[in-house]
Amino acid sequence: MRNITKQFGTFKANDDINLKVSPGEIHALLGENGAGKSTLMNILSGLLEPTSGEIFIKGEKVNISSPTAANRLGIGMVHQHFMLVEAFTVTENIILGSELTHAGVLDQRAAEKEIEKVSKQYGLDVNPKAYIRDISVGMQQRVEILKTLYRGADILIFDEPTAVLTPQEIDELIIIMQGLVKEGKSIILITHKLDEIKKVADLCTVIRRGRGIDTVKVKDVSSQQLADMMVGRSVSFTTPKGPANPTDVVLSVKDLVVNESRGLPAVKGLSLDVRAGEIMGIAGIDGNGQSELIQALTGLRKIESGSIELKGESIVNLRPRQITEKGVGHVPEDRHRDGLVLEMSLAENIALQTYYQPPLSKNGMLNYGQINSYARKLIDEYDVRTTNELVPAKALSGGNQQKAIIAREVDRNPELLIVSQPTRGLDVGAIEYIHKRLIEQRDRQKAVLVVSFELEEILNVSDRIAVIHAGEIVGIVDPKVTTENELGLLMAGYSLEEAREELRQSKAGESVG
Repeated sequence: MRNITKQFGTFKANDDINLKVSPGEIHALLGENGAGKSTLMNILSGLLEPTSGEIFIKGEKVNISSPTAANRLGIGMVHQHFMLVEAFTVTENIILGSELTHAGVLDQRAAEKEIEKVSKQYGLDVNPKAYIRDISVGMQQRVEILKTLYRGADILIFDEPTAVLTPQEIDELIIIMQGLVKEGKSIILITHKLDEIKKVADLCTVIRRGRGIDTVKVKDVSSQQLADMMVGRSVSFTTPKGPANPTDVVLSVKDLVVNESRGLPAVKGLSLDVRAGEIMGIAGIDGNGQSELIQALTGLRKIESGSIELKGESIVNLRPRQITEKGVGHVPEDRHRDGLVLEMSLAENIALQTYYQPPLSKNGMLNYGQINSYARKLIDEYDVRTTNELVPAKALSGGNQQKAIIAREVDRNPELLIVSQPTRGLDVGAIEYIHKRLIEQRDRQKAVLVVSFELEEILNVSDRIAVIHAGEIVGIVDPKVTTENELGLLMAGYSLEEAREELRQSKAGESVG
């Protein structure tokens, strides 16, 4: 890609960027949220056309006017938000738009055989007959990869591929990617995760605010150097914080039982206290009751039994607005599904929790002057990067969408702030910013409950860590003395005593060895 510029009105999302990728190479594309990475890749995959610049494939100048044209040129994109139809099978999703027919009739059996062959060739292990709704997120991603390979892709673009995966699925994906490049495929990896770049990438091109900064050999630079290049300043990986000063219990959960969508217990007799002036982290592998717990605490899911008290008052099965008004802020795990109305303006989204109260409305009438003014204040205070408050929420990068949700929830000064997956898919600069905001809430003597699949994040921000397994808290540990190994054993279902005995024996064995 030579001298690529993409302009939206007066805004340059890409400004004279160059990118060169070779066969058998994993080339990382690194930049802050909103730096222009996805725009550049949307140009390569045919979703956007450049304002100026040229693209060459195998030395030949090409015009990529649509995703179909990109497919014909051997370019496939695995999107961060999967493009799959849940009610269709794996095969139906993969062949959609390029169906095999025999005498005008869909030849699904031949397609299934071909998909099975490609799946085995690349070690993807996907069942062609499974329905998308019945398979895990990690397996859905494999379907997206298989879709590009089935259509003959030699250049695969992965957009934030690990944002929704468990640690085990991330390890499996890395093995798959390494297998693909051994077969001569080229991979462009859009990611914010520096440790993943260090693990798998050969080269890394850094983009900052729409401009290409540099292309470096990954083995020749440190994670710190990559982070500093990306943000344009020195970035801290650990957020400094003083000791916690916890006081009264704000949230008290006792013997809580909550069912998941099929009616089976997801939270099983769980008890937990969160105090003013502390951050309680919840660590666990995805699917162990975290989502159902948060939904029960915020009024989004009915509980079967047990109690939830906020400052001594029951909030069991109250409506979400009632819980909000009693002093609970909620940053949900899926910002697109539950945190924002993507078609509405940024200002309207910032006002979602308070639009019915003065001065944002009067006598049932919205005051848009006040709504827009309030939004501008929070945009400035929380460093939400946008052209103005009137753009639709969907036009913002993931990091700026997350900052807008945190601004909306924190500005109400809730007694309890519940934050689920606070930095999923965000760059190191945005992570640093959001962690600081969570610690500020704690230091204002508010209670903060953080749920995250990122162990590093949980260890960094928490004052206490509760580990959840199969819907139960199996142990509460001090982040200053626990280790990732101990947390890993607890997450796998060991009791605290069993985990410590296992680690002690392992250490003794190493000493003898």
